[in-house]
Amino acid sequence: MARIEKCYELAREIYAEHQVDVDAAVAQLEKVPVSIHAWQGDDVAGFENTSHALTGGCQVTGSYPGRARTADELRDDLDVALKLIPGRHRVNLQGHQVDKMLPGVDRDGFTIENFSGWLDWAAARNLPGLDLAPAFYSHPNLKDGLSLSHPDAGIRRFWIDHGRACRKIGADFAEKLGSACICNFWAPDGFKDTPSDRLAPRRRLLASLDECFAEKISGDLVRDAIESKLFGIGAESCTVGSHEFCMLYAMRKKKMLCFDSGHFHPTESIADKLSAIFCMMDEILLHVSRGVHWDSDHVTVLNDELLSIAREAAVYGYLDKVHLALDYFDASINRIAAWVIGCRDLLKALLIAFLEPPCACQLEKQGDFTGRLAAQEDAKSLPWGAVWDYFCYRHDLPAGMGFMDEIRAYEKKIMEIRK
Repeated sequence: MARIEKCYELAREIYAEHQVDVDAAVAQLEKVPVSIHAWQGDDVAGFENTSHALTGGCQVTGSYPGRARTADELRDDLDVALKLIPGRHRVNLQGHQVDKMLPGVDRDGFTIENFSGWLDWAAARNLPGLDLAPAFYSHPNLKDGLSLSHPDAGIRRFWIDHGRACRKIGADFAEKLGSACICNFWAPDGFKDTPSDRLAPRRRLLASLDECFAEKISGDLVRDAIESKLFGIGAESCTVGSHEFCMLYAMRKKKMLCFDSGHFHPTESIADKLSAIFCMMDEILLHVSRGVHWDSDHVTVLNDELLSIAREAAVYGYLDKVHLALDYFDASINRIAAWVIGCRDLLKALLIAFLEPPCACQLEKQGDFTGRLAAQEDAKSLPWGAVWDYFCYRHDLPAGMGFMDEIRAYEKKIMEIRK
């Protein structure tokens, strides 16, 4: 511990020479909540006690032992993950990750009673909030790859009622926990081959979303968001809820736009989009993921894209406008480790952004672009790792790979016996 403190003091001196207040950066990081996505722990399967196939483009690969089979098991796993991630963080649920099913009640009739165990768990642990996303997939009523945009009014009504139910449940979460629930709408609707009519399904999606959001719920209780996608498995030729559709809907209807960093072409930069959006929108939801060639939902790592996203969110003071959440699912590795590694890397990227010296911006304002490049590159070798180690130390957590010891012990004792 003495070594960590000594290295931190040296880092403070070095950063001070670059006009950076390290203590202020650490204090900023303490205030950032990340919404941890629960579906990493159950492979997006949910707990409806049915044989619903995983549909809607949510393909999970891998067969690593230990998938959570019940809400209780998932909460146990999340307890381990949250303990190993420095800071206080939220948990994000999908609409089929129910605590219990009730006789004769399907997704269109879910209430807080179906999620009561989650609410009690979150309150007992003093979590800063619970978020909830409707699950418009993996159900017999996802027909021909369509949910909210299906031509059958009865099918649309089922999914509309599910969306409305999730917003009401989110309001119940918020009332007990004292923090608004972010309710994010993503529909997998699309076509494998080129449709003859793209307009009609988009008009139906528009009308369905309007009905989902028809009930007025205070923004202090529910913050609505809408998420786009480039394409998905079974929807390669046309995605009904495209980026343009969702961006215009969010702007027109005063909803949050959700950017998922895996839902765009690999050459597009989510970081570049943030400043453009904030010229005209007040806030966004940011799902942090890692696509490899496409939206393959790999565990977040400290790569250039993550660093760029964190930098854009932090340096301009956008973090009061950006709601950070994780969104990936990998069944090829230990699921708890996936949560911990991914969230720690997002926090590391934010810390690096908070520690950015002002020199590059100052040189840019002077028109010295050569000096700007030199300053940007010089900043990469500054001792941010010593500051991260200290941040973990403040939370009584190992800075390096030490967290894996507890995960391995839990895996051997608990996860390996799950069948």
